This record gives sequence, structure tokens and C-alpha cells, in this order.
Amino acid sequence: MNAATVQASTELEMLDLAALSDIGTRVHSSLKKVERWVEDHNYEAYEPFDCLSSPLGQLTRVSPLADRLLQQVGRQSPINFRPLLGVKPLPSTKGRGYMAAGYITLYKLTGEDEYSRKAVSCLDWLIENKSPKFDEFSWANHFDYASDAFETFCDARYLDIADSICRWICGLPRERTLTGTCISYHMLEQNSVHNASMLGAAMLARTWRYRRKAEYLSLASEAMEYSCTRLLPDGSWWYGEDPKYHWVDNFHTGYNLDSLKCYIESTGDRTFEPQLHRAFDYFKSTFFEADGLPKYYHNRAYPIDIQCASQAIETLAKFSEFGADVLPLAERVATWTIDRMQDRSGYFYYRRYPLMAARIPMLHWGQATMYYALALLLKREAQQRPAVR
Repeated sequence: MNAATVQASTELEMLDLAALSDIGTRVHSSLKKVERWVEDHNYEAYEPFDCLSSPLGQLTRVSPLADRLLQQVGRQSPINFRPLLGVKPLPSTKGRGYMAAGYITLYKLTGEDEYSRKAVSCLDWLIENKSPKFDEFSWANHFDYASDAFETFCDARYLDIADSICRWICGLPRERTLTGTCISYHMLEQNSVHNASMLGAAMLARTWRYRRKAEYLSLASEAMEYSCTRLLPDGSWWYGEDPKYHWVDNFHTGYNLDSLKCYIESTGDRTFEPQLHRAFDYFKSTFFEADGLPKYYHNRAYPIDIQCASQAIETLAKFSEFGADVLPLAERVATWTIDRMQDRSGYFYYRRYPLMAARIPMLHWGQATMYYALALLLKREAQQRPAVR
């Protein structure tokens, strides 16, 4: 199967704003505010680890401890010291990827050419800003936008890019075991964590659906076997199997769930469906309080991180067919987050603590992920009602 024989999905579902529920209307209003903020700021903002780009970084490089301290100032402090440290708002490849995914979702939902144009603009920017270190296309560890774009716009160049990404993934180091293979978190050396390996496997599976390259399916299956055979009895995953990675958190669990669901839907391989249901039941029952507050860890809520909120909304929206209580939970998380973490100017705060908020505008980590999550939730909300013809 190749691009010429694939019938990509381009069916549009018309959004009727008047038919939305009160929650749907709030989600749409919130989405438009963050969209305007991101575009007004030219897709530039901060990121949790960007203090390493400070001029002080030249001094801290001589000491791993000093380097780590500088890094954690940006990640942990509720006060934004970046302007004092010479750290400027910058563009983000992950941020552009998530914004592209959000635009594509809204284009499919509304049919508005403006969203198509914005999506293609983000995709063109990503193509121009691929990592110069490798011949194949790569940026970070989230590549779904390439498959989204092909399936929506039927443009073979996006499938070619997805194919290039998969060749890059296949070149990553691997941990081979008797029960599956873990794809490395990065290219420099083997670093085994579940979410990066499963994200890579999902990309391989989704591209295999169109290109039918056996090596993609084989590695994707081995990677899912590695993670699914290591699912803990209660349905949780450690971040990684090395004891130093033995924690369980909200958004990495969401990445794992989305990736496993994508693998099953792309390949038709239902071997790991029991693990999918067990892990989702754990996710749904563990990481949320009754009012929709998204907890960070399985046993501790704070700090409330915007990535926990955005990924929770995304995962719950994608799993909305897994029970009548799933979409209402996604809506409660969205409402809680909009009420407590969205600034009047439109952007979302980085974190909220019991007595204060870290009102730092991140791009990928917050604005772009929330934009895509809210777009996906709006799509699920609209799908509950008859389509407008």
C-alpha cells in the first residue's frame, strides 16, 4: 500500500456553536482565547527546562550540580526568574506540533479554511526546523502531527515525512529482553522509559498502516510487549523500570494509554487490549478528585501541573467510548483548569500550588497542549449531537 492507493479521511463534521452545551461553549471560548494568545506571541514563550539557555549556563557547565540547580530554578520555582537570567521566550518544535494537531482537529470539525492554512503553516515551519543532527526527520518525541496531516490533507509529503521519522526511530538504541524491546528515550545511549518507547511504537504502527513495512510493525509490537508485560498488578506503570524511575504520574500514564490505543487501532493487534482496559481504569480512578482537579502523582495532588491537566483532557477525550462517565470527567477537568489556571489574557499558568500559582507562560508545556486537548474535547462534545448538514 502506498500514498497513491490510500483513501485518507477528510470528512468534515460541522460545528454548530448554538447546539453546544454550556460546558462546550466554555471550552470553545477558552480555546479561542489561548489560540489568540499563542498567535499574538508569534508561537514563542518559555519552557520548564529553558534556564539552561541562560548566559549563566556557560558557567554552570563545569559542574553537573550547578547545571542541575540552574535547570531546577526554572522548573520548580513559582517565580519567573527567566528575565533576570537572560532567558528569552523562544519557539518550540513540540509546541508547533501540538498547535498543528489542534488546528487540524478544528479544521475537521468546522471546515474553516483558516484552520487548514494555520495547520499547514505550522507544518511547513516544522519541516524547515527539523533537527540538523540527523538526515531523517526528527524533533523530539511527539510525531503524531505528520500522520494527522496526511490523513487530513491527503498530501503524500506528510506520509514521506512520517516514513522518515520511523526510519529515525528504528535507528535508536534498544534494550532487548525476553519479553519485548524498549526503544531508547534518546539517540546518545540506551535510556529505557515507557512513555518514549510507546510513543515511538505508536508512530511506527500508525505509519505501518499505510506503508506496510514489516520492520515498523515488528518493532512496534516488541515495544508494546515490553511495556505491557511490565504493567503493575494495580494497572499502573512506573515511569521506567530502573529503581531511580519508580514513580507513577498522571501525564506519562496518559502518554502510555494514548500510544497503546493508537497501536491497537492502527494494527488490529488486540493482544494487549486487557492491559489497555486495566491501565485506563487505574488512570480514571486514581488521578482525579471529584471536582476535576488533576493530580500529579498517584498519591499526591500538588503541584497541579498544566501538563497533567492537558494530557488528562486529551486522554479522556480519546477514551470517551470507554464508559458513560469518561467524557463528563474530561469536562470536569477542563472546567476546573479553565477556572483556576487560565489567565484573563488567555494563556494557562504553568502550575498551581496550595497557596499560589506559578503564572509563567510556557508554550509547548501548557498553551499548545491545552489547545489540542480542548480542540479534541470540543470535537467529542460535538459528536454527541447530530451533525449539521
